[in-house]
Amino acid sequence: MPSKYKTSVITTQYWRPGENYLQRITDSVRHKIEDGDIVTISEKAISTALGNLIDEEHVKASLLARFLARYWMRYVWGYVLGLLCHLRKRTIHRCRTYPLKEGSVHKQVALQYAGFLQSLMHGSEGGIDGSNLPYSYVSLTLKNADQIAQKIFDHIKSRLGKNVTIIIVDTDKTYSIGSFHFTPRPKPISGIHSFGGFLAYVFGRFFMLTQRATPVAIAGSEMEAERVLEVAKIANRSRGVGAGRTVWDMAERFNVSLTAVSWDMLDKVEHKPIVIIRLPSSKER
Repeated sequence: MPSKYKTSVITTQYWRPGENYLQRITDSVRHKIEDGDIVTISEKAISTALGNLIDEEHVKASLLARFLARYWMRYVWGYVLGLLCHLRKRTIHRCRTYPLKEGSVHKQVALQYAGFLQSLMHGSEGGIDGSNLPYSYVSLTLKNADQIAQKIFDHIKSRLGKNVTIIIVDTDKTYSIGSFHFTPRPKPISGIHSFGGFLAYVFGRFFMLTQRATPVAIAGSEMEAERVLEVAKIANRSRGVGAGRTVWDMAERFNVSLTAVSWDMLDKVEHKPIVIIRLPSSKER
């Protein structure tokens, strides 16, 4: 993608469950978009607004989930896969000291909602994510992301009269070998292959393949996967990490335990769920 693409990052209040995300998005981009713009939106923000969450505090861990937390995470990821995947020292340390109680119930959620191969990931199993969420909540992936993207497009079109492209983006990575794109997370856009769970992640990381944020839905125009991936990459870098890239980072930021971050704490953080991307006019090129 040309480096001359312009980005406009939209800062909003934290989106809580029950948020009217359609109105929030439309109000946020009013007077800021033009025909032909690309409006990218965080999947996590939409999932949170829709209440697409699980409270892990009420989950009971199975024997398999406890095994994954105690042995698979601490030893296989901590001493083997973490090194093979070139993980940061801090991430490897977190694997080696993986919390047994919270980790076990998290693995149970991964097993139930994402499946065995996804549960073997060291984090973001099947797109399940606890960052930028309070207490023991984690978000699930959107089951109907295509329909939601179309709703956003239609709402902006009817309210603002603008023809834009809507792309919903997840921070989980897509890996590329030439024109072949694959991701461990489920349900990416057409042109990106999803398979293998943690095996796809290990392969992509071990061989240090090109990695970019994953687009999960697009509406308003047709774009090749390569171009959408570049848009997702720009949007992800522009958006930042909110309260923290991981639950560990978030807890450290607020100086609390892993499950003690509150809604009020998150309200105090700048959130950037929307990034507008525009190709300059011919006069500006």
